[in-house]
Parts: sequence; C-alpha cells; structure tokens
Amino acid sequence: MSFDVPDDRRYLESHEWAEETDGVVRVGISDFAQDELGDVVFVELPDEGDDLAQEEEFGVIESIKAVSDLYAPVSGEVVSINEDLFDAPELVNEDPFGDGWMLEIEADDADELEALLSADEYEDQIA
Repeated sequence: MSFDVPDDRRYLESHEWAEETDGVVRVGISDFAQDELGDVVFVELPDEGDDLAQEEEFGVIESIKAVSDLYAPVSGEVVSINEDLFDAPELVNEDPFGDGWMLEIEADDADELEALLSADEYEDQIA
C-alpha cells in the first residue's frame, strides 16, 4: 500500500508531521498513522498558550482500534488548535495533511525542525 508523504514537511518517527510557515509550525499525523489507527473517534489537544518541549507528549488520539499519544515536533508556544476536531475527529482520517491538522506552535528554535526526518527518510521508515 502506498501512503501520501508530502515533501514540504518534516516528520517524527512517531508519525507526526510538521510544516513551517513564518516561524509557526502546523502539526498533524501522517497518512500512514491515520491508516494504522483506523477510524479516529476522539482527539485531546493542549490549550492555546501552553508551552511544549520537542518530543513532549501534547495530546492523545483515540480510534476504534487504539489510543496513542501525540508528540511535539518542536519546542514553543501553542498559538492555535484545530477546534473542528472536537466535533469532527474523522477529519484526521479524511484529510490528515489538510483539514485534519491538530495545532500550531510558535517555534522557539528553527533548527529543531531541520533535525526531523525528511519525507524520503520517513518513507524509508514506513516502507
């Protein structure tokens, strides 16, 4: 099976993706991760204003198959969360790289992003 892995993002080994725009990093889970989880039924996210450290647990995603922790790809302040997921968690399955995004972090250190997996490295991991 082939999974979408956009090359304009960086990835964690735990299957979160990160996309940076003007110092703000949007975070979600990969197509592979949502497929492995199955139908997502609940997402727990931090509050806006919370400070996160890189690779710190920031929330939980629950599916019909499993409950998984979510990890921050970069350190910084949560500046936005996708509140649509509270009423429509299935957006994570339907559009993991678009409407299924989870939160945005104002990154403390852009170098943390560069240390994450590239799309090619992530594809090798899930192959």
